[in-house]
Amino acid sequence: MTCIDTITLEVADPKAAERFYTAAFALDGRLRLRAAQEPATGFRGFTLSLIVSQPADVHALVGAALDAGATTLKPVAKSMWGHGGVVQAPDGTIWKVATPAKKDTGPATRRIDAMVLLLGVRDVAASKRFYLDRGLTVAKSFGRMYVEFAESGQVKLGLYRRKALAKDAGVSPEGSGSHRIAIGGASEPFTDPDGFTWEPSSVAARS
Repeated sequence: MTCIDTITLEVADPKAAERFYTAAFALDGRLRLRAAQEPATGFRGFTLSLIVSQPADVHALVGAALDAGATTLKPVAKSMWGHGGVVQAPDGTIWKVATPAKKDTGPATRRIDAMVLLLGVRDVAASKRFYLDRGLTVAKSFGRMYVEFAESGQVKLGLYRRKALAKDAGVSPEGSGSHRIAIGGASEPFTDPDGFTWEPSSVAARS
């Protein structure tokens, strides 16, 4: 069954990226890094989200990321669904930090409750069928706009229309070249309709 155990980011400088992620998010084995092999420009077609328990935790993680060298795409703000902000790491990866909670219930921490990979796709319905054929099950679906799959690994997967995902991140949808991401958790390697590559976890573990 297909699930996400790891995310591998392809970066220009793996040592610098490791310093950033250690300081910013202190992510565990879910995130791996390796040297980029292919060029990329503009929006790479995906975002990564960190879901936390309260607004103070959003501020703590976003603040740590900015201190480590990230840039603000959307400052932390309150909305109808909670609190959230978007930053771009020095390697170009876009990260959203969010919580559905509207009030704090304790001191700020940097604990991460969940990690979500959102893929920007051309045709949500077609990509949904592709992933259903690979054993994923749908948790939420909003027509041809958004699909969220049931969590079956360390990272949750969602599909969003590319332009809508770029707008949510606060960037232009234009971009070309490599996505610079490999998703670890497939039993056999494959590439989805939008060019996102999946690897067996054993391959990702060697990154």
